[in-house]
Order: sequence, then C-alpha cells, then structure tokens
Amino acid sequence: MDILKNVDLLAVGLTVITIGILGFVIFLNDRKSITNKTFLLFSISAILYGVFNYFSYNYNNENYLTREFFVLWFIRLAVFSATWYSYFLFQFFYVFPDKKIIFTKVHKFILLPVVILTSLSVLTPFTFSGIEKLANPGQVSKTVYELGFAFFVGVTFFLVFGSLFILIRKTIRAKNTEKNQFLLISIGAITTYSLIIIFNLILPAVFNELRFIPLVAFVTMPFIIFTSYAILKQGLFNIKVITTELLVFALWILILVRTLLSSRWQDGALNGGLFVVLVVVGIFLIRSVFREVAQREKIERLVGELGKSNDKLWVANEKLQELDKLKTEFVSMATHQLRSPLTAIKGYASMLLENSFGPVEEKARGAVDIIFQSSQKLVHVIEDFLNITRIELGTMKYDQSEFNFKELVESVSKELKVNVEKKGLQFSFEFNSTGNYKLAGDSGKLAQVIGNLIDNAIKYTPAGWIKVILDQTPSTSLGVSKIRLTVVDSGVGIPAEVIPKLFQKFIRADEAGKINITGTGLGLYVAKQIVEGHGGKIWAESDGPGQGSRFVVELETKKIPA
Repeated sequence: MDILKNVDLLAVGLTVITIGILGFVIFLNDRKSITNKTFLLFSISAILYGVFNYFSYNYNNENYLTREFFVLWFIRLAVFSATWYSYFLFQFFYVFPDKKIIFTKVHKFILLPVVILTSLSVLTPFTFSGIEKLANPGQVSKTVYELGFAFFVGVTFFLVFGSLFILIRKTIRAKNTEKNQFLLISIGAITTYSLIIIFNLILPAVFNELRFIPLVAFVTMPFIIFTSYAILKQGLFNIKVITTELLVFALWILILVRTLLSSRWQDGALNGGLFVVLVVVGIFLIRSVFREVAQREKIERLVGELGKSNDKLWVANEKLQELDKLKTEFVSMATHQLRSPLTAIKGYASMLLENSFGPVEEKARGAVDIIFQSSQKLVHVIEDFLNITRIELGTMKYDQSEFNFKELVESVSKELKVNVEKKGLQFSFEFNSTGNYKLAGDSGKLAQVIGNLIDNAIKYTPAGWIKVILDQTPSTSLGVSKIRLTVVDSGVGIPAEVIPKLFQKFIRADEAGKINITGTGLGLYVAKQIVEGHGGKIWAESDGPGQGSRFVVELETKKIPA
C-alpha cells in the first residue's frame, strides 16, 4: 500500500540523514586527517548508493518509456555509487588510523584508474544495455547485462575482500592502544555484511522476498556507527552522546511509525513489542554512554598526570644514561693509566727471572715470580675492562687479516702449556689434518678468546685433563664452511640454570667461585662480543656439576674482499 511505501522511504531517509551527520562529524573533527576524509567520502558514496538503489525499485511513472529510462539510469547510478562505495571502503581500511599516508604507485597509477574506468563503464551500454522487463514499483526489474558487468563484479569483489583482508591483518598486528578500535570496526563490518547477505542474498534467492533490497542504506548503519565511535573514542565525548541519542530517537520514530501504519494486527503487535524493547534498550544505552563519558574523562585526567610522571622519568633516564657514559669513559681512562705501569712491572719481573741483571737468589726468585704472575693476571683483567668500555662506547675495532686459525690455536696452546704442566693436568690438541683453517679476522682478538677459554679450563679443572679440538664442517653449496673450536675439560662443570647466563657480565658459577676466587666474570662476556663481532657463535655445554664442561666457538671461513 502507498502508506507503507512512505514508511520505507522514511526509513531510508532517516538512515541517510544519520550517515551524513556522522560522516561530517568525523570530518570536522580533523579535516586534515586522511582517515577522516576517506570516511566522509565513504559515507557520501553509501548515501548515494542507498538513494539510487531505493529509487531503482520504487520509481513510479505511468509513461512506460519514461519509467524505463529512469529505472535504467537509477540502476546505473546505483552501481556507479557501489563501485566507489567499495573503493572508499578499501581505502578506509588501508589508511586507518593514520592521519597522513603516502599511497603507493600501484594504488595511484593502477588501482585508482581501474576504479575510475569501472565506475564510468557502468554508466554505458557496455555494462547495462537496457531493461528487458520492467517490474512494478517495489519489485526487481530485469536488466540486460553485458560484458562490462563481469568486469564490475571482479573489481568490487577484489576491493571488498581486499579491504577485509587489510582489516584482519591490521587487527592482528595492532598494538594494545589500537586493538579496541580495530575490534569495533570489525564488529561493525561483520554486522553490516551479515545483514547484506541475509536481506540482499538469502531472502531474495531462497525465499523470493524482495522487499528489503531497497533498504541497503539501512544495513550499512552498523558499520558507520561502530567506525564513527572507533575514530572519535579518544575525544569529543559530547558529540558521541548526541550521536547516540539521535540514533536512538531515529529508531524509536521509525518503529513507532511502522507500528501505527501496520495493516494487520499481527504486524502491529510485533512492531509494538519491538518498540517497547527498543525504548528500554535505548534508555540503558544512553545512560551507559553518559557513564562511559565520565569514566573516560577521569581516565584522561589520570593519563595526563601519568604523562607528566613519564616526562620526569624520561629526564631522569637521560641523566642516568649520561652518567653511565661518563662512568664508562672514566673506567677506560683509568685502565689505560694502570696498564702502563703494570706493563713495566711485568717486563722488569720477567727480565729478573731471566737473569738479565745478573743471578737472582732462589728465595728472591720465588717472590719475583709471584710479582710476575700477579701482574700478568692484572694485565688480563685490565684488558677485559678496556674491551668492555670499547664495546659499550662502540669503539671496538677489528684489524682484518687472513691467517691460519689452526696455527693460532696451536700457538696459544703452547704458551699456556706451562700452566697446564704446573697443575699436573693432561693436555692434548686434536685436529683434522685435511681441514682448511684459513680465516679472515682479527687474529689478536681471537687469540684472546682462545686463551681465555683454555685459561678457564686450567683454572676450573683441579685434576684430570683438558682437550682442545679443532674440526671443520663440510662446505655448503656457496663454498662456505665453519671451523669449530671446542675446549673440553674434566673440571667442576656448570649447573644447567647457569649456562644461559654464563656469557653475561659478572656471572660466575658457584663451584667456579670456590675453585678460583680471583675471577671477575668478564672474560666470557668479552669473548662472546669478539666472536659475534666476527659473525660467529660461542656457547657452553655441561652435563652438570662435577661432570666437566665444553666451550664451543664456531666461525665461518671467509676471505677479505680484494
């Protein structure tokens, strides 16, 4: 009946007004934001799509030719608007929640031209050549489709499913501060697309119910409302309250009018019951919005106070970093100053032991030897501190040269063999004689690593044996192989819980501290930094306390570029 058609028109009209209000509210909130601009354009395209779609089903004129002409053009304009509706939906998900964005060349020079071409083609006979059967108002007219319709369907499907893909990906990757915004938009999108599938696909195709097709603008409302809230949720709470009230009032008026104009008492009773439910729900909705506004304002104040505290913490952190840098520089300067006199003490002690100044009595020789050994240990400690300060200041340098790693290991092992024999330990050096052990790197720094590992094995092996094993992995297809140095001992071993922390600064196992109280816990940290500086790996293995330990260094064979 005519009155019912006016109610349908009222529903579309109220929906269009609501979408327009929300679209401009979002835009005026921040006119420079690409997100807000795109949302406004999407809202306008949704309005045009809804209006043209409605009139394509409800245009009435007694002149058949005139009516056929206008219905055809309303269909074309509806599809034209649907093309831009899909595009701006895609672009909105692409830019949200950024205020500025630089579009890719693919977006500007491929996607946009394709959308423009598609939207223009639907206005021509290339897509819709005419009306094959003109139905009565409120019913579907049969249109003559051409090849361009398939092109339109392909482009819109790509835009819609592409937008959903972008939304899902952004929702998954969103940080905690943005997660709720994406979830709100997802809820709106899922609700809208579910309604479209129900009213524009299932009901027409399965139940031949066509009355809801002209109300496509109405089913867009959930997405518009949830998205508006997601954009505005950080501010403008008064606008949010007003928008909620407008929406609730519009729904009340719509359902009330439908109740009063119902042609059957069953429809009137159903619409009346729905009106009562919407009144109750609307009242609770508005009250909850007011509560949320108050809570948000309180949270905003707390966030402001927290921001001030964070600023103070940031200033304090900057000062701490500056002090830490000064500390590192002081340690570097102090260790440099200590190294010079220690080098002299160690040198003269060595000369005395070698009788360079004449014979030294046996009693005095023991004392000189203690001086030499102590200065040697102190030199190693100072070298570790110097290396740490270089690492922390970013001034660690590696003198690159090609050398034979096997010869380097063998040389360091011979130097330390005296200490092994003094302690009564068995020592062996095993290697694969067919391996290629040429490396490119800083031989001096790597010698320090080798010496550190062997020296640790000597310190923490009260009795038993030490093995130094050198082997090489097979070459890969790129001609790269790895040299592996393993220092194995039968010493005190390492607890499993200590191994992951062993290469940190000042970390030592409990049993190691009992055996050698003079260790600093710096050697392995420095060794790790040097090995990783050469692109290698270092790790420790042990079967537990009292079961010995294995320290492994793995380096790739490389050549210095010509």
